[in-house]
Amino acid sequence: MKFTNFVGVDVSKLTIDAHVRGSNASKTFANNPKGFTALLIWSKKLIPDVDQNAILICFEHTGMYSIKLAIHLQELNIPFAMISPLEIKKSLDMHRGKSDFIDAKRKANYAWLHRDDIKPSVLPTKSILKLQTLLTLRDRLVRDRGGFEATCKEQRLSLGIANNAEMFEVYQSMIGHLNTQIKSLDAQILSVIDSDVSLKKTYDLLTSMKGIGPVIAANMITSTHNFTRFASWRKFACYIGTAPFEHMSGTSVRGKTQVSHLANKQLKKLLHLAAISAIIHNKELRAYYLRRVGQGKSKMSTINVLRNKILARMFALINRQSGYEYAA
Repeated sequence: MKFTNFVGVDVSKLTIDAHVRGSNASKTFANNPKGFTALLIWSKKLIPDVDQNAILICFEHTGMYSIKLAIHLQELNIPFAMISPLEIKKSLDMHRGKSDFIDAKRKANYAWLHRDDIKPSVLPTKSILKLQTLLTLRDRLVRDRGGFEATCKEQRLSLGIANNAEMFEVYQSMIGHLNTQIKSLDAQILSVIDSDVSLKKTYDLLTSMKGIGPVIAANMITSTHNFTRFASWRKFACYIGTAPFEHMSGTSVRGKTQVSHLANKQLKKLLHLAAISAIIHNKELRAYYLRRVGQGKSKMSTINVLRNKILARMFALINRQSGYEYAA
């Protein structure tokens, strides 16, 4: 689809600021369905006699604040592009000043400059959106539990339990409560997966691999939009930060080949844990790890190779639609 008109939108908690490229018109609307309807009516008045599919609305992916607008536009089949804030920031030249209206204009200009390459965004299914919300909350609770456990351990070593029994009872109560809530979320996550046939099929295929448990499987489903978002495991490796890149320029710059810090660090961490588990429990991957390290390769680069091997195998399971087969 060739887009000829672009509307930039700056999304905040309560309002959205819009700018139609090619005009001096900017306006503020409420960040709710009523405001979204007013935005569409206003923008079409400024771009008359144009097929609505030739208009692209561009805004940053700001999580919970932008998802309402994205859902509204998708339900109306209106093309939109949710762009990473970092991508827009790095595309800008040197500039001074900042306001919501200026940011909306910059997003409209970004969409116009990239009009030949920009593609409309497609939201995942409602089941995946719900999974994303549950997994985000679960990750936060796990981090909070880890903080309480670490502090409790440090204070037990330094202060002792005898004279601080009441304080440690509070720590144990908080840790126990978080454990209960995490288990409840795990049950909700499995319930969402079980209620969707396609998600359940993918989940069963992924967990047929040793080392791939419910948390990694659920995160893979949401990150890949049930394996429809990325064409290959190599592109997904770039997204999560396990793909190595060269660092060379001319004859003087000869840096090490290394992974990028721009990554989905949560999934990268989970795959790291899967690779460590594979070294311990998977005979084939353990033998590969020991052989490569024995040849003088670094342990970290070898673990990264294992992460990519695990990724490749997960994508292969989905592509061939059959469970993992272990050698006899």
